[in-house]
Amino acid sequence: MNMQITKILNNNVVVVIDDQQREKVVMGRGIGFQKRPGERINSSGIEKEYALSSHELNGRLSELLSHIPPEVMATCDRIISLAQERLGKLQDSIYISLTDHCQFAIKRFQQNVLLPNPLLWDIQRLYPKEFQLGEEALAIIDKRLGVQLPKDEVGFIAMHLVSAQMSGNMEDVAGVTQLMREMLQLIKFQFSLNYQEESLSYQRLVTHL
Repeated sequence: MNMQITKILNNNVVVVIDDQQREKVVMGRGIGFQKRPGERINSSGIEKEYALSSHELNGRLSELLSHIPPEVMATCDRIISLAQERLGKLQDSIYISLTDHCQFAIKRFQQNVLLPNPLLWDIQRLYPKEFQLGEEALAIIDKRLGVQLPKDEVGFIAMHLVSAQMSGNMEDVAGVTQLMREMLQLIKFQFSLNYQEESLSYQRLVTHL
């Protein structure tokens, strides 16, 4: 399949229109080298392509990919694929939000700047599946990029995954998480409960809340 280039972001990333007139962001080693808008490229040189749900998202992804290292994008893509296998359909915006977050997290680590996550414990209790994926994400980043991010990042990544299953944003997830923490505390003290957080009853309570 041939695609027409509409914009060249760098030697490895270009924006194209395919034969069905769908806008895509495609990646491939040297795919944009010495190319110009209007020229056509063969899909055989494409290593990864993104066709997000709106022109706005494609534009934001294009801007992100124009300056992010390909290996970081590939690593985040692997994390997102794993999350989709476990959680199902995620909002397209996860490609932008999670990749952007991981890139800055890596920069902070390299500059020895720590960003504490005050909701870490609550995220682990309330979103165990996403938290586990966050732990696996850190292992993938370590293996692929040689960067050992702090455990606080497990919580941040988990929040991005929770947000990608909803129509809201990270601020909404943080607000809901804090509200649920307060509600669980209120229920615990109001009814003198000593629930086990690993129990099925506790998980049902969280689901209802």
